[in-house]
Parts: sequence; C-alpha cells; structure tokens
Amino acid sequence: MSRRVVITGLGTLTAAGVGIEALWQTVTAGQSSLDRISNFDPSRFDVQIAGEVRDFKIAKFVPKSYRKATKVMARDIELAVAAADQAVRHAGLNTPGIDPEADRTYPGSRSGCHIGAGLIAADLDELTDALATSTDDDGKFDMHQWGSEGMTHLTPLWLLKYLPNMLACHVTIIHDSQGPSNTITCGEASSALSIGESMRIIERGDADLEFCGGAESKLNPMAFYRQISTGRLTTKANDAPAGAVCPFDAEASGTAIGEGGGIITLEAHETATARGANIYAELVGYGGSHTIYPQGHGLEPDPEGKGIAAAVRAALRNAKLSPDDIDLIIPTGSAIPAYDRSEAAALKSVFGDRLGQIPLWSSKPYVGNCGAGAGGVDTALASMMLTEQTLPARINCNSPIEGLAAASAPSHAAALNHVLVLTTSLGGQNAALILKKA
Repeated sequence: MSRRVVITGLGTLTAAGVGIEALWQTVTAGQSSLDRISNFDPSRFDVQIAGEVRDFKIAKFVPKSYRKATKVMARDIELAVAAADQAVRHAGLNTPGIDPEADRTYPGSRSGCHIGAGLIAADLDELTDALATSTDDDGKFDMHQWGSEGMTHLTPLWLLKYLPNMLACHVTIIHDSQGPSNTITCGEASSALSIGESMRIIERGDADLEFCGGAESKLNPMAFYRQISTGRLTTKANDAPAGAVCPFDAEASGTAIGEGGGIITLEAHETATARGANIYAELVGYGGSHTIYPQGHGLEPDPEGKGIAAAVRAALRNAKLSPDDIDLIIPTGSAIPAYDRSEAAALKSVFGDRLGQIPLWSSKPYVGNCGAGAGGVDTALASMMLTEQTLPARINCNSPIEGLAAASAPSHAAALNHVLVLTTSLGGQNAALILKKA
C-alpha cells in the first residue's frame, strides 16, 4: 500500500538570507533581495545584478570533523550542504551531522537523498595557471599541451569540486544517509523532479526519510557570461535591481540569475507523527514531462505549453484531484516573455476560465532564478504558505497578462488547501508538485 508523505523540514539559502525564516520575512514584506553583484566585478557585463548569497561561510554548516572536506566544495555544493543543515535543524532531526553522539532519529539505512544540480562552472583562478602553460609557440591554446603540461597544474582532487553528484554525495556523508540516493540535472526542473523521486521512494517503503531539492550558483564570470549570452536576462535594471524581474507582466524584459539552495526533508507520515514532528504540508501529487517543440530548436518554448500542461495533469491524477481543487499556483514565473506566455497557455488549457481566479505567485522577483535550486525554494515557500495560511506579497506586475491573477498585491490571509508548484526548465523538462495543507 502506498504510504503518505509529509514535509517536515525546510532548508533554504538564498539572497534573502540563511534559513526559511529569513526568506519568509522577505516575501511577506514584499522586499526584493536582488542587487548589484559583489562576488566579482560585473562592470564589463551588460547585466550587473543578481540574487547573491552574501556573508556565507560553509564552515558554520558542517561538523568540525568535516571542515577539511570543504576545500573540495564548489559553491553549488556549499549551498546544498548548508541548506540540508538548515532542513535537518528545522525538522528537529538528530543525525551525525548535527550531533555525532546523540541517538539518531532514523538509522542510516532508512534515510535517502535526491538532489538536483546544475552544470558547475570551474573557478577561473584555478584554471589560470593550467591554461597559461597550455599554449603553443604562437601563444594559442593547444589541447596536446593541456594534456601533457597544463593539467599537472590542477590539484589532484580538482574534479571532485565540479561533479554534479557531489552535492548529494556530501549531504549523504555528513548525515549518514545510506538509502536510495540520486542526482538529477534537468535545469530549473531538477529540484521538483528530485522531490518527486524522493516521494516515490518513501511511498513504496524503501526509506522513511529523504533529503531532496536542489542548489545551484551561476555567479562566477564563466557561468554568468553563458547566461547573458542566451539573451534571457534583463539588461534594463542595472540601476534598479528591485524591479528587475516582472513575472507575467506585459512589459517584462527578462529574468535575473539567483544563486541558492532549497532542501526539504520528506518523511513517511506514520514515522513523522510517531516522533511528534511538525508537519508543514503533505505531498500528494507529482508529475513530470518533457516539452517537444522542434520548431523552437531548443531556444524557444512551445507557445501552447502542451508539455507543461501534461506535467500538471499528471500531478492532478496522481493526487486524485481536479483542477477546481487548486487554490494557489506557484509557477516558474521567470519573466522571460516567451516562457511566461508558454506557462500561461499551459495553465489556461488545464484550468480554463477559472485560471483568472487562482492566484499566481513567483519567487523570482525576490531571489532571482536559482536554477536547479528554484523548485526546492518554491516548495519550501509553498509549505510555509499552507502552514501560515498566507499569500505573500506579489511584486513587479503592474500590467499582468490578460486572464491571469498575477497583479502586484500586498501580503494577505488566504484559505489554502492545495498548492501547485510548477517548474519548467529552459531546456524543456517540466515537473509539477501538489502540496496539501497538513
């Protein structure tokens, strides 16, 4: 028999700060955390703003015995490890990562981990020496020289910093999660897909506790330049970052990059209630799909959003709910016009005329597009909305697309029983989760 799955711990690390409390305070106050980049000098880029995690030291989020391992953690890994630490503490769990001497809440064999990750860009400083010795007599890069000489200037453990599966690797080692574990790399959909896979693991009884969600940082010069080159970032708000990202607004001009992590803890309902855990929401539906739109050549979304709609319908079927049961939708809401309109078309095809009565809410104006971490951040926020019965402020949407309840509005109380979290990746992968009030 399929077991019920509940959300018991919310761990976030975003431009709004460390922990779900800081993020919740930010969104209910309606204050964007987007700002000018400080991690590197962005003055030569057309885009100079982002959602940046500031004043963050990974050593504060790992046991003392594990601090040497932080030397082989890229920024993405650090974000995931810190977010997992926050989730464990928020859930009131005992793991070796919190207190090695305490009795653990779950044996390692009953704890698993699915974490979404992105393409981790290498640190330019680390590559400089290696590349400088990899040129031919004319000063041009030479692949043979790279293999014979250049690579010897990299530390032997260099690659361990940049493998996407290292996010889950470090989290499982720190918290001794020996159960089913995997890494999903599907762009912005990675977090939600990972949460859905963890849900399935618990439902069928292969684990009682799962770490899931994702993390990513594109805030280094190499990764950031790649994003600018796509033409999907707004170039119009360098002097006014708080108003940069305008989801579902007719005047939207593009998105902003955020770095961040959102890791949640899922538990089987019976084991969570047996230990007296605080339950923030129940996870009742999950659906995934892939958009097939050859005409866009992978650069433009399907204007009808058929693949996106398929994921939503699959989640509704899984939850045994109808479209009329959904009280709030948290879509990707990237503020990239073509993608917003694709999402809107998909939602219209599922919810019909009722879509105009369902509030749409996006986190992107607050913390930017956190890539593989976006769905984890949104799921954590959805859990808080259900718990607090509050719809946080919507900002930066003064001219909403016709037929959408997405206009700017202050925070207010809301009767929420079911929330749809929808993440659509720029590569075409889609994932939908349905959360129920605990």
